Amino acid sequence: MNLHPIGTRLRIAATIALLPVLALTACGSGDTSGTAPAGAQASPAPTDDPVAAVRKVDSAAALLPADVREAGTLRVGSSVGFPPGAYYPNGQDKPPAGQDIDLADAVAKVLGVELERQDASFETILPALGSGKYDFGTGNFGVTAERLKTIDFVTYINDGQGFAVRTGNTALGKKVTDLTRLCGLTIGTGAGTTFEATLTAWKGVCAKAGKKPYDVKVYSENAATLSALQQGRIDVIMSTINGLRHQAAQPASRTTFLGEFHRLDVGFAFKKGSPLTKAFQAAVNELIKDGTYARILEKWGTSASAIDTSRINPPEHT
Repeated sequence: MNLHPIGTRLRIAATIALLPVLALTACGSGDTSGTAPAGAQASPAPTDDPVAAVRKVDSAAALLPADVREAGTLRVGSSVGFPPGAYYPNGQDKPPAGQDIDLADAVAKVLGVELERQDASFETILPALGSGKYDFGTGNFGVTAERLKTIDFVTYINDGQGFAVRTGNTALGKKVTDLTRLCGLTIGTGAGTTFEATLTAWKGVCAKAGKKPYDVKVYSENAATLSALQQGRIDVIMSTINGLRHQAAQPASRTTFLGEFHRLDVGFAFKKGSPLTKAFQAAVNELIKDGTYARILEKWGTSASAIDTSRINPPEHT
């Protein structure tokens, strides 16, 4: 991985930790509409179904609170944006698909419960956990120091921040590992994301380097961000590593991935002190042990984000 030098990474982590929790919404795109970027849904969803063979594991299910076992259902607030995380391959009137969908469904089967999935824009999910609207949330939520103050996480992948340009643009080379590389350029990113927070927190880095500052344009939909890139209104996109890799693999998107910038653990989100975390951790680890986890990630092309074991509330990567 190509991350910041350690001193810079620590300063970035410290700066981001000071930002309000609602500014650090999903590690992912910021797409609240369920509309994928042009080209991102050009191919149908993979047809293999590694979740079908998953069975209940009594030892994991026993970790659920008695009332949950009795009710047999859990409410999940699900942010559906674009592949490979969660998207609508066949329109919003059909079931969603994606890595997050498969992993949540597999965990539910291990625990012997049914999911009541409610689509929600990701910036609303974390606050709603505290009010009890959802039992847990999914939306490529990255684990940050600020979020850990009010949210519990059970990790299931390691994703993070990256950059992409329009194919044929070689001005930045093959990788971006330092924000000063962006000086003088216009970066497009999702509203209310960790990407926007990072770019805002470090906007003064160019002036300190004696260079023209970069400009940040924020979009509420990923389709709009990609269109802006294709039309030359922005020079670079900052978004999720896995999302940008997937997008670049679709010829119609006409984008090139510029490498990893900063890694973040990603997890199921719960209200602080939730009694569900140990059961979810056990379920994820069962899926890792029996090979289902690896098959799900292989299905969605995210094997490079695999974790060896699920953790509850790990510290933010620095």
